[in-house]
Amino acid sequence: MSLLDVLKTNSMVMIPERYKQIPEEKMIARIKEIKKEFGERLLIPGHHYQKDEVIQFADLTGDSLQLSQESAKNRKAEHIVFCGVHFMAETADMLTGDDQKVYLPDMRAGCSMADMADIQQTERAWEHLTSQFGDTIIPLTYVNSTAAIKAFVGKHGGATVTSSNAKEIVKWAFQQKQRILFLPDQHLGRNTAYDLGIPLDQMAVWNPISDELEYEGSKLMDLKVLLWKGHCSVHEKFTMKNIEHIRKTKPDMAILVHPECTHEVVIHSDFAGSTKYIIDKIENAPSGSQWAIGTEMNLVNRLIQQHPDKEIVSLNPFMCPCLTMNRIDLAHLLWSLEEIAENGAGVNQIKVPKEVTRDAVTALNRMLVVG
Repeated sequence: MSLLDVLKTNSMVMIPERYKQIPEEKMIARIKEIKKEFGERLLIPGHHYQKDEVIQFADLTGDSLQLSQESAKNRKAEHIVFCGVHFMAETADMLTGDDQKVYLPDMRAGCSMADMADIQQTERAWEHLTSQFGDTIIPLTYVNSTAAIKAFVGKHGGATVTSSNAKEIVKWAFQQKQRILFLPDQHLGRNTAYDLGIPLDQMAVWNPISDELEYEGSKLMDLKVLLWKGHCSVHEKFTMKNIEHIRKTKPDMAILVHPECTHEVVIHSDFAGSTKYIIDKIENAPSGSQWAIGTEMNLVNRLIQQHPDKEIVSLNPFMCPCLTMNRIDLAHLLWSLEEIAENGAGVNQIKVPKEVTRDAVTALNRMLVVG
C-alpha cells in the first residue's frame, strides 16, 4: 500500500492549529519534560536526514533498517515515535512486539521512491515478466519500499537489500535464478549490478506506467537485470555538471556520493556508498581533506558542523533537504508526544496487517541471513 493509499483509507488526523503558535523554546521544554516523564517507556528513533530541531531529541540516529532493528531490541519502549518516513515506521512496526506502538508524527512524511512501486503495479509486472521469462526471475526490493512490496518479494522467494549489502544480496540472488527484478530504485540496482560485472546492455527498465520493458541493444533473453523505473528525487538531482564544476574549481576535492545517484554520477565520482559509508568516510578522513558530498542536505550540513577541520560542501550547492522527510518538525513531534502523555496513545499509529508482516519479515530475514 502506497502512502497515498494510506491517506485515502485512514482518517488522518491533522495537527491542531495551536501547535503552530507555540514558541520554539516552550516546545523544546515540553518535549524534554515528556521524555523525562516516560523515561525508557518512550523511544524516539531519528533518521539521518531529519532536521536538527528534531534530531536533537532522538534516542537513536541511523539509517532506516538500523533504526527499526534497534527499536525491536528495546523491549522496554512502549511507545516508539519514529522520526523518519512512512515505510520506515512500517518496518519498525513489523519488527517490534505486539505490545509496542509505533507512531509517525506526520502521516504526510512519505517517500516518493517507495510510492513509485505499488502492489497492483508490481503484481501486473510480475505476471507480464514471468510470462516472458518463465520461472527464471527472483525479486529483490530496496528497504526503501512499502510493506506490501516487501511482502510480495518475500512471498516470491526474494529478499530485501540495503545500500550497504546490495552487492552481497544481488550475488546471492543470481545463485538462485538467472535474472533479478530490482524494485523500486533503478539507480541502486544498476550501480550494484554494474559493480558486479554485469554490462549495461544486459539490463532493462520496467516502466510501470506503460507496462513494458525499455532496453536497447540486447536480445530479450540476454537480459539479466530488470530494473523498476523508480528513483530518489533527492539523489537524482546530482548531475555531471555538478561533478564537472568541482573538478574545474576544486581539483583536489574528493567526490563522495550515494549509490541512489545516477550511474554516470556514480562512475565519475571518487567514492560511492551508503549513508553509513559516507559518514564513516568523513569521520576517518584526515584533517584538511576536501569533500564534495552527494546526498541529502541535512546530513551534509551536519557533517560540515561536526568536522570543522575539513572542507565539506554539497556536490549540488542548490540542493534542498528531502521535503517529505522534513514534514516532521518540532511541532509535530511535540503533538505526537503530548497525545501519548495525555491520552495514553498517540495519533497516527502505524499498523501493518499480520499477513503482510509475515511475508515482509521473511524477505527481511533472508537478507539478514545472506548479508
